[in-house]
Amino acid sequence: MSTTITTIEDLRVLAQKRVPRMFYDYADSGSWTESTYRANEADFQSIKLRQRVAVNMENRSTATTMIGQPVAMPVAIAPTGLTGMQHADGEILAARAARKFGIPFTLSTMSICSIEDVAEHAGPGFWFQLYVMKDRAFIERLIDRAKAAGCSALVLTLDLQILGQRHKDLKNGLSAPPKPTLANIINLATKVRWGLGMLGTKRRQFGNIVGHVQGVEDVANLGAWTAQQFDPALNWGDVEWIKKRWGGKLILKGIQDVEDARLAVQSGADALIVSNHGGRQLDGAESSIRALPRIVEAVGKDIEVHMDGGIRMGQDVLKARALGAQGTYIGRAFLYGLGAMGEEGVSKCLELIHRELDLTMAFCGHTNIENVDKGILLPGTYPTP
Repeated sequence: MSTTITTIEDLRVLAQKRVPRMFYDYADSGSWTESTYRANEADFQSIKLRQRVAVNMENRSTATTMIGQPVAMPVAIAPTGLTGMQHADGEILAARAARKFGIPFTLSTMSICSIEDVAEHAGPGFWFQLYVMKDRAFIERLIDRAKAAGCSALVLTLDLQILGQRHKDLKNGLSAPPKPTLANIINLATKVRWGLGMLGTKRRQFGNIVGHVQGVEDVANLGAWTAQQFDPALNWGDVEWIKKRWGGKLILKGIQDVEDARLAVQSGADALIVSNHGGRQLDGAESSIRALPRIVEAVGKDIEVHMDGGIRMGQDVLKARALGAQGTYIGRAFLYGLGAMGEEGVSKCLELIHRELDLTMAFCGHTNIENVDKGILLPGTYPTP
């Protein structure tokens, strides 16, 4: 009997059944106590909407722009590592779904499918997310490869100089190379659909790294390289160097503080993303939606402000937009769709979010996303600067 998918939660439940535990847990976890991970979602729930009636609701439009690029709704697919382990060829499938829908897809440095793979099978124009490694020559090559593949924006992640501790990954033995527990090996064997998909693809390791770094020819020697490569010395001077090398649209991801937001403006970036890395880095950090209004007030006139963290439905997108975000990003929501049903699941995720966004906007008395502001929110229920 087929299940009718009505929410992102339906996709999550299906993904949990179909994806091996170690990879499902990788996506569905935060650091330490996971308090920030939970707050990202919970803090959206406390924001209440003002229902309006007898307003002409015809000819609605959710179309807008992110960094000057037309988008069907103010949503982009966030960069997520190991996407291709949620489902075979995951990055290619998600990029295709995003392209068909008319929103940006962001490929992670730590993806399974390479930049070239995604460009070949899903077309150019996607965004590329960069982690800064100590091997600067490798970073230069990555930037050049993203340019050659026709990427239209570079998303530079600033909040992963060191890695937050995620307890589930340690317990599951998720590392590079993986050291799965006996329980996880048994669990892996029960995921037949997933296993057949992985057998049918050659893409099973970090495609942007393996074969592109001297001495890293397979997963076995990748672990040692990765462990020592994230650069704790990353600073604003590096941002300037990367901006110059890239030469195109630059988005800075991981801003949670007004002081850092002002430094982001000074760097000359085109946009910043208010983000706590999905609650995967500093546990105890403020939720993104609570941090958003303060950052919008401080720098919103000088730089385009985006946000991610906790978006599980179209209403969350509308609330973020009302509080000043020009665009939002979904990570786990699309991963659930991918793990559940592949490309079709990602398309379903986008359709659900779009429908919820469109209907909620209408119920709040608006027909054009460009006219939505905090007037749609009930005073006293939303965070203020």
